[in-house]
Amino acid sequence: MRLLFTIIKFMAYRVVETSVVTDEEIERILNDWTSRGYCFESIQFVNAVSSRRPVMAFLFFTSKED
Repeated sequence: MRLLFTIIKFMAYRVVETSVVTDEEIERILNDWTSRGYCFESIQFVNAVSSRRPVMAFLFFTSKED
């Protein structure tokens, strides 16, 4: 008789906040967390009412956990 085991993996989430919203900083964050094994999911920008330039950014990453 053969037994089958199911391994359940849970999703781990990582949210990285930055107030330095430049292409260099976003690239640094992306390279840092993807090199740690996380997968980039999305980015959200926060704009000030009086400016079109973002004042903050939130980067969302996921990873599989055992």
